[in-house]
Amino acid sequence: MSEPKKLFIKTYGCQMNVYDSERMAEALGGSGYVETQTPDEADMILLNTCHIREKAAEKVYSELGRFKGLKADKPDLKIGVAGCVAQAEGEEIMRRSGLVDMVVGPQSYHRLPAMEARARGGDKVLDTDFPEDDKFAALKTRPKARRGPTAFLTVQEGCDKFCAFCVVPYTRGVEVSRPVAQVLDEARDLVARGVREITLLGQNVNAYHGTGPDGADWSLARLIWALDGIEGLERIRFTTSHPNDMSDDLIAAHGECAKLMPYLHLPVQSGSDRILKRMNRSHTAESYLRLIERIRAARPDILISGDFIVGFPEETERDFEDTMALIREVGYGQAFSFKYSTRPGTPAAERAQVDPDVASERLSRLQALITEQQRSIQDAMVGRELGVLFEKPGRMPGQMVGKSDYLHAVHVADCPAEAGELRRVRITESGPNSLAGVLV
Repeated sequence: MSEPKKLFIKTYGCQMNVYDSERMAEALGGSGYVETQTPDEADMILLNTCHIREKAAEKVYSELGRFKGLKADKPDLKIGVAGCVAQAEGEEIMRRSGLVDMVVGPQSYHRLPAMEARARGGDKVLDTDFPEDDKFAALKTRPKARRGPTAFLTVQEGCDKFCAFCVVPYTRGVEVSRPVAQVLDEARDLVARGVREITLLGQNVNAYHGTGPDGADWSLARLIWALDGIEGLERIRFTTSHPNDMSDDLIAAHGECAKLMPYLHLPVQSGSDRILKRMNRSHTAESYLRLIERIRAARPDILISGDFIVGFPEETERDFEDTMALIREVGYGQAFSFKYSTRPGTPAAERAQVDPDVASERLSRLQALITEQQRSIQDAMVGRELGVLFEKPGRMPGQMVGKSDYLHAVHVADCPAEAGELRRVRITESGPNSLAGVLV
């Protein structure tokens, strides 16, 4: 038998890209590839890119430049660019980098085996279509190897919101939801291979409206209740949500479904109504705050996470102070915050930009407030008993590390628990980025 070919995948950006990289590796497994952790060993290198961060395309070209010597030493090495940068700039990537053999968008990665075969034949292959065939159905068979205790599962892709700063509608397409049966089959398969916690993924995951076995469109809440019935699945999470899609049944599920964890990532982006309108967010600061009240009424202990963009075009100091006021009122256990950077082709890129130094100073103030809130909520966990799903050994001998119900990292010394066990832990210490405790 011939030696298996080696595949190296570097993943950038969101959890959905992590999921996509897993599925791309599975797709190429049928062509004789096994994954390697180093590009030096690879027969194929795939960069699964993200277009959200600043200068995303330039970072891809910089990464490609590092492989120039490797390609010279191994002429048969094939290099591919996948993901959202590939979708947005596929032809330009092919034009600028002679190293690249394949460019594949996020809706076409089920075609990778055929693309790889063409590339082996000497072709340069570009596929950034939005095909009608279902990539998930094409990749429905997954290897039966054991998995870690947590897994991502994409249930929805694309976005119809067209926020003024965002490229997702152009790189991922319109909102599409996977059929319920397909999602449940994949979830059962993951659980059979050792997964205890599943995080449902989507650009707007709470806009999920997949077709159910009854022929009706199911909401995300109804899908969660179906997942709740899978024996062996202990925890359910979902991300990322839009405030406008937090339906009544989804809010109720947070208070009624024991497997749905008390953690919600609900981006608001700004606390200024003027800026929210310019962002085309279609909600106000007040409507967001009232939504948080309803969610906390259903689940009082829920930890709220958010996203913030600082220095959005035309943002004034008053607009920024409105954002700070909203943060103080909500009290975030976690948040992701960024200084605005332009995305070519988006409406906001054409507007008057905020001075970068002003934006940096505002970001520092916002992050200081978020850090203060995050640490306060984390410190309040000391003395409580939390559920912890252990995932792996820690750095110290005998130590195990897992995640709490609230997604905090938890370390337990001299721990007899194994990866995949869900145990009660009494929290004894709060560190800068994690908790420590003892088994109950």
